[in-house]
Amino acid sequence: MKVTVTQQHLAHGLSIVSRAVSPRTTLPVLANVLLATDEGRLRLSATNLELGITCWIPAQIEEEGSITIPSRTLVDLVSTFPPDTVHLTLNDRTQTLNLVCNSSVHDIKGIDAQDFPPMPVTDPEEGFDLNLADFKDMIQQVAFAASTDEARPVLQGVKMEVVENHITLAATDGFRISVRKESLSNPVEQELSVIIPARAMNELARIFSEVDKSVRMVVPQGRGQVIFRLKDAELVSQLIDGNFPDYKAIIPKSAKTKTIISTPAFLKACRQAEVIAREGNNVVRLDIRPEEEGPGKVEINAVTEETGQSDISVEAHIEGSGLLIAFNVRFLREVLDVIHSPNVALETNANNSPGVIRPMGEEDFVHVIMPMHLG
Repeated sequence: MKVTVTQQHLAHGLSIVSRAVSPRTTLPVLANVLLATDEGRLRLSATNLELGITCWIPAQIEEEGSITIPSRTLVDLVSTFPPDTVHLTLNDRTQTLNLVCNSSVHDIKGIDAQDFPPMPVTDPEEGFDLNLADFKDMIQQVAFAASTDEARPVLQGVKMEVVENHITLAATDGFRISVRKESLSNPVEQELSVIIPARAMNELARIFSEVDKSVRMVVPQGRGQVIFRLKDAELVSQLIDGNFPDYKAIIPKSAKTKTIISTPAFLKACRQAEVIAREGNNVVRLDIRPEEEGPGKVEINAVTEETGQSDISVEAHIEGSGLLIAFNVRFLREVLDVIHSPNVALETNANNSPGVIRPMGEEDFVHVIMPMHLG
């Protein structure tokens, strides 16, 4: 293998794929990145067997070839190079990659590319296209609500359902539920219901580039995998097997109190209250107070013995009766962070039943938060 690339392209490609490298592995090759010539470009791949990321970068290829190189060594070394040309030459006999940039010369020992797990190959005709901007927004509004608890793998995923020309993403950690719907430009022929790891969805949102307008999604029959294809990158993930909770049954159908509040004002109040509340159990009390004349208000209160107390008052338009209810302030802040509308509605029924947050003027997003005990 004899290849010339720019430092910028190589560093960018490594930053995309290296997130899939397994930090703790008994298989040394899984700590490596695959470098392979591929139809006039250099292909970089990394996998931890659950998640695999590939990207292609422009290259001048003199000799074809492939090798796997320890990811950390390569990433750290390339990041120190100046923005200049990098010459890569493989010694097949010793499986050593020689890197030359400016006046510096480096040799890195690799592992034969034959030992690297094969990445799946799909039929380009398979699957369907998703609008990139919409899909990225959907991921950001849903994936954060998935669980990080490895004891409940199914809750670490995002449920995706595609029916005709509608796609729905949902995630829950047992304390909150985030659901986002979107229309597809072309109806799908086959209905789809899969659970995709939230980590894979977040990585996918991260590798989307400005040049991509759409992403092709393929779920090959019987392989338990999903593949997302972009112009210069591809992400493969194992699907999660199991029964996802019936989240639709948990979303309250009606509300006794509807509080309409400015999204930025509510978010700012939650950020301030969180500074105090995080030293306790993240508990904030919301005292929803309607007024007979003029706007009502929401008093947001956080108290911890160690830190002190925080009281913030925010104006709100309140329909229905007053209520004192407690929530996890981090959960409130995280959902308000991904809402784009100027105002949100907080729908409540009682201090022991779930609260529902909806962006005003947008029907496609709903978020449910379980209340905390009023101590």
